Order: sequence, then structure tokens, then C-alpha cells
Amino acid sequence: MIRRAFFAGAILLASCAVLAAPKKPGALPRYGMVVFSDLCIHADSGEFGGQRITLQRFAEVDTVLYEYTAGGISWPVVASDVTIDPRGQQFYFTVQPPDEEERTISGKLADNGKTLVLEGGYCEDQSVPMRLPVVTDFSRKAGTCRACPAPKAKKEKEEEKKPVIDTGSTVTAGL
Repeated sequence: MIRRAFFAGAILLASCAVLAAPKKPGALPRYGMVVFSDLCIHADSGEFGGQRITLQRFAEVDTVLYEYTAGGISWPVVASDVTIDPRGQQFYFTVQPPDEEERTISGKLADNGKTLVLEGGYCEDQSVPMRLPVVTDFSRKAGTCRACPAPKAKKEKEEEKKPVIDTGSTVTAGL
């Protein structure tokens, strides 16, 4: 009887230690809501630019609300197939905005969890990733959009080497 009580107490103590352990720094929380956004206002037109990803984590399911701009902020698109890696460092989801093709958006955390870096390029430059900082102040006004960086000079492709035919020095066999 004493052994059972000791064993049960040890299990209870170990369970409490696991639950009380701090989460890994830079990882997504297991429960709650996290918002990543690079929404901004274009200085010349006054229209919004950028996108916002809201991740909601519940015991039963994880959900994502995706908002993007196309002149104005879109209605939130509820994502399907939300998948988060067990370490909470990256996730992906599928969205199908109205009148557009279905697409999968994938990203991973950077800057100790303060930034979501999305796969793909910014301003059609694949070398500059899209970076959405985590929103901590929901009362702040959107900042001014930055201009797209100047495109980098593409390296010229080497032309395929074709065999050179020298027509000036033909040799004919004598008959």
C-alpha cells in the first residue's frame, strides 16, 4: 500500500513538473492567439498593403485567419489543413481566397519567435523573404509601406557552346 502511494505521488510530481516547465523560447504557444502582420499604408494612395495571419490554438484544433490586401484589406479567409510542427517552430496552412487558386502558405519563426518568415519572395524577388512581425500592440496605427527593393541584376546565362565550323580551311581528299 505504501509503495502504491509513493508511486502515485511520484507520478503526480512528475506530471506537475512537466506542466510547469517553461515553453521553449521562440516557439508558438500551445494555447491562445498569435497575430503576425506587416500591414501598412501606401503613402501615395492611402490604401493598405501587406498581410495578416492570426493563429488561434485551442485544445481541439488550431485555426488560421488569413487576410491580405488587394487595394483594401480582404475579408478574413479561414484556412484549412493547418499543420504546426511539434516543436512549434513552423507551420503551414491552405487558403483559397475568392476568385483565386487554392494555395499553401508556409513559414517558420525567426528572431526568437518575434517574426514569421514566409516562404516565397517579397515584391517578386525570391531572395528577399516576407517577414511578418508578431503584433503585441493592437492599438498602434499601421506604418507607411516601404517601396520594393530595387531588383538585383541577374547573372547573364552562359550561352550554350556550339561547335565552331571553320569554313575557311576545308581539306578535300585527292582522288
